[in-house]
Amino acid sequence: MNPQQILDTFSPSYARAREKFVQAARDRGLALRSHVLPLPGAEGETLAMDVARDGDIDARRLLVVISGVHGVEGFCGSAIQTGVLRAGLRPQRSDTAVLYVHAVNPYGFSHLRRATQENVDLNRNFVDFSAPLPVNAGYGEIHEALLPATWPPRAEDEAVLATYRDKHGARGLQRAMALGQHSHADGLHYGGLGPAWSNSTFRAVLREHTAGVEQIASVDIHTGLGPSGHGERIFASFDPDPAVLERASRWWGALTSVTAGSSASIPLTGPIQTALHEECPFARHLGICLEFGTHPMERVMNALRAEHWLQARGGDTPQAAAIRLALKEAFYPAAEDWKLAVWRQGQQACEQALRGLQDDLPLPLAA
Repeated sequence: MNPQQILDTFSPSYARAREKFVQAARDRGLALRSHVLPLPGAEGETLAMDVARDGDIDARRLLVVISGVHGVEGFCGSAIQTGVLRAGLRPQRSDTAVLYVHAVNPYGFSHLRRATQENVDLNRNFVDFSAPLPVNAGYGEIHEALLPATWPPRAEDEAVLATYRDKHGARGLQRAMALGQHSHADGLHYGGLGPAWSNSTFRAVLREHTAGVEQIASVDIHTGLGPSGHGERIFASFDPDPAVLERASRWWGALTSVTAGSSASIPLTGPIQTALHEECPFARHLGICLEFGTHPMERVMNALRAEHWLQARGGDTPQAAAIRLALKEAFYPAAEDWKLAVWRQGQQACEQALRGLQDDLPLPLAA
């Protein structure tokens, strides 16, 4: 596709992004199912997790391309999904299929929130709620400073964060803020006290589409961390077999790891890959999170803090529109060169996954 065609895959709103994705799937003649969230969108539009499948329902090999786990990050993921559909990405083997899961968190996508309608960070929500929930004591120490009574924060609030960083290091502060927490329902990266709608719906999608699948590849698209326009490929499989990492590295090239500390991200409590592991126990899973950098971390984090402050304390204030636009820019830059760069890397990652999935025999299940 030429640059103008690539730019046309991007959209100014969730409603427009959904229209483009649905139309691209229909133009390809793909089976399409919409899981509707019974809440209004920002423009009064229908909100849905839309699922399109390219390939036989009995396929043993399945590529899953995921967008919008964090709602406002869906602008990028949606464009990549729409673009690869338009560009003609398709399985060449009868035993291989591609599953596009569009806007896993449609509420956040539409309303310019990273969180869901439950204020849940979906990538912290895939935990075992029948067991004691993960504890992030560090978050409790800084919650009031992160989301103070007034915005912008006072110098005293920033000093609390600086003191924590001096004591625990920059990575320690990142861990306290972003690991996930279940103690402050109005806070950042809240994991919830039960499965969010998006969690339950995504699991149902997997159960519907993975019966008989032996090998799953996944590309989960995110934005907000790392150098602007660079797509970090973060290894995202729970399978400890060294053969899984070796094969994933062969497919996608150099991979980073949250557990090894080589990623801009940190280990998370309850990421969405948990569902791929739990709902598909008879399939081997090779996956990456494709994380595109946008702006410096401080700008991204301050935009996220401001938006959460608005939801928790601000209401309909004169600052509201500016805060929402700042969050959108933090996770979805308007610059055309950024859009062109991320789309091309996203297309490449999907093509590499599908090629590897088709060329390699499925890895046998571990004994």
